[in-house]
Amino acid sequence: MRNFKLPSKNEITKVILSFTKVEWFIFIILFIVLLVSTIMILGRINKSFTVAVPMYGGSVSEGIIGTPRFINPILANTDADRDLVTLIYSGLMRKGPDGNMIPDLAEKVDMSKDGTSYIFTLRENIFFHDNTPVTVEDVIFTIDSIKDPIIKSPRKGVWDGVNVEKIDERNIKFTLSRPFASFLENTSLGIMPKNIWQDSPVELNVANTNPIGSGPYKIKKLSKQSSGIVNAYELEAFKKFSLGKPYLKNISLKFYQNEENLLNALKTKSIDQASSITPASAESLEVKNTINSFTLPRIFGLFFNQSQNQIFTNKVVIKAINQAIDKENIINEVLSTYGVVINNPIPANLIAFQELNLVNKLARSEIITETKTMLEKDGWVIGPSGYLEKSITNENKKKVNTILEFSISTGNAPELAKTAELIKKDLGAIGMKVEVKTFEIGNLNQSVIRPRDYDALLFGEIINTENDLYAFWHSSQRKDPGLNVAMYTNAKVDKILEDAFITMDPEVRAKKYIQFEEEIQKDMPAVFLYSPNLIYITLKELKGLSIKDIVSPSDRFANVYLWYTKVDNIWKVFSK
Repeated sequence: MRNFKLPSKNEITKVILSFTKVEWFIFIILFIVLLVSTIMILGRINKSFTVAVPMYGGSVSEGIIGTPRFINPILANTDADRDLVTLIYSGLMRKGPDGNMIPDLAEKVDMSKDGTSYIFTLRENIFFHDNTPVTVEDVIFTIDSIKDPIIKSPRKGVWDGVNVEKIDERNIKFTLSRPFASFLENTSLGIMPKNIWQDSPVELNVANTNPIGSGPYKIKKLSKQSSGIVNAYELEAFKKFSLGKPYLKNISLKFYQNEENLLNALKTKSIDQASSITPASAESLEVKNTINSFTLPRIFGLFFNQSQNQIFTNKVVIKAINQAIDKENIINEVLSTYGVVINNPIPANLIAFQELNLVNKLARSEIITETKTMLEKDGWVIGPSGYLEKSITNENKKKVNTILEFSISTGNAPELAKTAELIKKDLGAIGMKVEVKTFEIGNLNQSVIRPRDYDALLFGEIINTENDLYAFWHSSQRKDPGLNVAMYTNAKVDKILEDAFITMDPEVRAKKYIQFEEEIQKDMPAVFLYSPNLIYITLKELKGLSIKDIVSPSDRFANVYLWYTKVDNIWKVFSK
């Protein structure tokens, strides 16, 4: 076998010089193809070994409806207040990207077996924005302030019965009067610096509008109108944030009186982002930004007051109402598809394995026919009034014709009013006589809900945690200030809710809530309609937004320290 030998430089030169014009052309074309192919192959090889990672820098500006007044965790009561509190303050714990609670200012937490005692160990070297250390005393001061009846904190209820004591400079103990499954979620409460707040009444402290916390962002600059009202904040990343320096360098927040002004700012690019946009506006909005949609744990439904209208003791009637209402149409017409149909009292994203209801696969016309037949079998027929009537024996044992009629009371918010009218139309189609009564929200609460003066109430329940179900369905909450607006009483449900409230095992607790759902479905004290979505318009370049099981609009900022707009490609081996 002959040895292979590469041609010499002179031999290669001689061959090239002997090329004809055609051969030169073909050579150049092949050389270009080889060069481009090589670059592409090397690019693909490089890409397969690299990964995009967040870079520090960049900024976003966001518009918010309303004006912040109490930027402190004790009194924050509006969306504007809560948004800034989430950005500026840190708690012992924080909601993580997967929806679970993770340590924040705390390094770790130890819970007793019976769930009545928690010991939190603070991280070392944690600071407020003014570089003063976060201490156990700051934690105790914050909790004691919430529990102070003079301050009237809206969060007081969840801290009553919780004793707080200092163990040492880094450890603090919480003792509960009874187990509370959602206690760790309460410890996401922002911790306030004692030295700033202790010497003046909380509601009058200047730190309400110029706060100092230990959260991912601190105030760099604030702008005020001539009247003294704050109209913008410029925040900058806090390098000493307990979970690491945030990627975004700056976040600007601008405040608007109404949605119209907010949308104009978005369209003119005065802001990059906007939250809590109404479905109608989102549908018509023509922007290049990203539209994010999260289902909120809000339960909207018709809650029946049996003591005011005896018609609701008839389960056939309630079942007919449930079937006749076109819930999908409400989602489309009222929420512009930004919502989900519900059939039970527990938000779909609150309990992991609670899907019990089968979707009715019948066509709309078939559902109406089935509903009419069901009512007819129960004795309801269209009478001289033009509505469903039935001969019923009254208290005096005399038979009287009763019209199937009731009123729906609700707020004058456009979405509620429109939903009520759609329900009236659906029920009218099967012969029910329905009157819609709308009230200004404040008047609805004071004159209608508190005295329980309604037949049916079209209302929304905000369910922040599973334990809130107790407030809405336990019989002890039937009267004001309780929130059991269906006036529901069931001893078995009471026991289930009481047991679930103190059950620490998630699987056991979830099974109890499934039992609760089953009982509600049997009794039908309400017809459940929909859960709305939070609509959040964000900058297209924004990455890292990840909120599972969002509870309130301010939760969108829970993981703001992970947001980024800039990326760099590095080899995978260096990304770990």
